[in-house]
Order: sequence, then structure tokens, then C-alpha cells
Amino acid sequence: MPLRLYNTLTRALEAFVPQQPGRVKMYICGLTVYDYGHIGNFRTFIGFDILQRFLAAQGLELDTVMNITDVDDKMIARAREAGRPLREYADVYAAAFREDLARLRILPPQRLVRATDFIPDMVAWIERLVAAGAAYERDGSVYFRLASFPAYGRLSGKDLAGLQPGARVDVDEYDKEQAQDFVLWKAWREGEPSWPSPWGPGRPGWHIECSVMAEKLLGPTLDLHAGGTDLVFPHHENEIAQVEPLTHAPFARCWMHMEFLLVNGEKMSKRLGNFFTVRDLMQRGFQPSAIRYLLASVPYRRQLNFTLEGLEQAAAAVLRLRTFHERLEAAQPAAGAGPLAAAAAHARQAMQDALADNLNVAEALAAVFELVRAGNTALDDATLRADDRAACLDALAAFDAIFCVLAPDAPPAHARLQPEEVEALLAQRRAARQARDFARADALRRQLDEAGILVEDIKGGGERWRWK
Repeated sequence: MPLRLYNTLTRALEAFVPQQPGRVKMYICGLTVYDYGHIGNFRTFIGFDILQRFLAAQGLELDTVMNITDVDDKMIARAREAGRPLREYADVYAAAFREDLARLRILPPQRLVRATDFIPDMVAWIERLVAAGAAYERDGSVYFRLASFPAYGRLSGKDLAGLQPGARVDVDEYDKEQAQDFVLWKAWREGEPSWPSPWGPGRPGWHIECSVMAEKLLGPTLDLHAGGTDLVFPHHENEIAQVEPLTHAPFARCWMHMEFLLVNGEKMSKRLGNFFTVRDLMQRGFQPSAIRYLLASVPYRRQLNFTLEGLEQAAAAVLRLRTFHERLEAAQPAAGAGPLAAAAAHARQAMQDALADNLNVAEALAAVFELVRAGNTALDDATLRADDRAACLDALAAFDAIFCVLAPDAPPAHARLQPEEVEALLAQRRAARQARDFARADALRRQLDEAGILVEDIKGGGERWRWK
């Protein structure tokens, strides 16, 4: 089944066909590094990681760019509050962003770029917009003239019939129900960083940053532009307006937007006390693989309701997958083929078809867990055959090439034991319990507890563990 994606621009499911056969040009709106990224941010990045991995599995070459926004109103305010230069302040959270991407096994883009490294390019682009009559200068700032771009509003579906001519907005984030001439270049204000321009010292507006970096690095027309649904208006609408008057070509053929994340049924907010970063969850003892699994488990156009109970269930699901994989690897079945080989092939095809259908991750996960159920039954009944084992391992490899949760998590910095050492102690504890040497089993559990390992016995046998 060919890949179909929902295109925000056309409001329809469409076959995804790159302009250049075999190569995908993709731009992903990244993080504004005024603080640590939160789980809503990483739901978006994991969703697009699933897409990238699926495209790569189809043999496509990826040319991906993701930005780091390191200058905007919020960045400047936070750096000022911290009493640090903007670049130095941004460096801390840019490094943390890279660390969190790696923890969550998100493929790094071919180019992860910072806005402040492209400011001369932004100045040159704004000059061209002014020369074309699409922008104008007022008091050292430059604004995009919305009236010059009749197609404005087609991405978001905004009706601009009541637009007030000449009304201007001078901030990076503004009322998402209003459309006005928006700032491209902001005149210098006391206490703010600045760069030179033909209109005097200042800095770029937020919206121009992605437009210029995407066009410079990927060309006038992207195959796919991705981001959170909150960016449709005004950010992505403005990006289109800033590029197309000069290129006279579609800025992106397909626009893909990730739906919001809720926490306990409510919008995530520090005020409500339901705000989580990846680091917050790791400090509570959750492994990055469980976080990744949960954030990847709901189709991208549906809201995900994040709960700590749901994260516990995600950890259990990852353990079940890993346990099945370990049982398969340890099995030494008789030669031949059983019915499970066909079931594994069916599961693999079902995963492929589900992901090709607008990244239906829920259906893909259902297919693999049906195989896990059948495979565990065959292992328990000793009916697994060598061809079954090979087919199941092949299906799991195809699954993990996309979801990437089977490998053990890296231990946290405070860990006193490596994962293989934990597994060895758990094996000794299991052997002690089977021998009814409960004193030895309790001593081993205490040893693990003192090393910062929380062990939970599973009803019916086995155990799960995590770092505290």
C-alpha cells in the first residue's frame, strides 16, 4: 500500500509522492530553547520520527532540516531574567534538547540549525520582499503587507474579509484569531540583542526564521513541512506568505500537523501542576523507552491523553515486547515450519499497511501484540518451530525499525549498575526463589534496592524493573 498522509493544505488524505523519486525534502519546526522541552513537544518530534523511520524503511533518502529557535520575544525575556547573554543562555537548553532527542531515540535530522546563524540570509530575504512590494519599513521595523498576498489564509482556512488594512502586529506571538501585517524585522530596543540591517540595528521576527532556513537549505518547494497543530496559524500561514511571493512556487506540497497532548484530560500547564518534561518523568523512575512508546501510541491527528497510569501501562507493554523478544532469541525449536510463520508475515504486512494509512500507529501496535500473544502461546506449548522463530524475529525487527523500543535503555547518570548486571542479579534471584531459598532471594532484592533498582514481581511469574 502506498503511503497516504493527511495534507492540512488540501484537507484531504493524499498519496505522498516526493518531487524527486527516491528523495524526501522535509522541514520540521523544532524547539524554542528558552527552557527544557516538554512532553507535548516530544510527542510531536516522536510522531515525525516515526514518519522518518517509515520513509527510510521504504528505501527513501531523507533530507531533513529542523530548526532551533534561539531568538524571539520569549527567549530574550528569559535570558534577561537569568542575567545571561542570549547565545550563552540558549546554548544550555539547545544542548539539553539534543540530549533529550537522543534519550528518546529520535533520529537526528541531517541538519539541526540555529536561527541566529542565518540572520544575514534573513536580512537579504526581507530586502527582496521590500523590493517586491510585499513588505514595508516603519520606524526601523519591517512588516509584511498582507494585502499583497491574496492567498493568505488558505492553510488555516481563515476568512480575511474583515482584515483592517495597515493594522500591524509587532510581537512574535499574537492573537490566533486575528491576521494583521506582521513583523519581519524588529527595530532594536534597549536591552535587546541586535544585528545590523539596512533599516538599522534590530533582529528578525520569529516567522521569517523558518521560511528563510527552509528555502535556503531545501530549495523553494519542500515535499513535507511538519509541526504541531498550534503552528498552523499564524506561524505556518506566515511562512507561506513570506516565501511564495518571491519563489512563485508552492512552499510545501504537503503540510502535516501533530494534534495537541492533554494531561489527565486537561491542557498541560505549570499552573495546573500537570506540566512534565522528559527529565521530570525520568526522575520519577520512568525509562525513556516507556515515554517514547506512550507518546508514539496514538495516531498523530488524535489527541493523546497523557497520564502517569498510562505511562505505567506503556512500561508494561515495552517489557512484554522485550520479554517476547528475549524468549525468541533464547529458544531452540525443532526444525520446520508451523502456523506461526504465516501469522508473523501477516503481522508484518498489517503493520506496514497501518503505517502507510496516514501513520495509523494504533493498528500497527495491535498487529504486533497479536503476534506476541500467539508467539507466547507457541513458546509455552512448545509448538514453536525454527521457521516460526525466524519469521517472528524478522517481524519484530521490522517493528523496532520504526518504534525503536526493544533495546535496553541507557542507565541514568546516577546508576550504580549496568543493565546486564541488573539482569544477572535478577536471574540469581529467580533461581533462588525456584530453589525456595527465600532468604537469598530477599538479600538479592535488597542489593538491587540499595543500588537504586526498583523490582516489581509480575503475577504469574517474572518481574519488571526500573531505575529509581
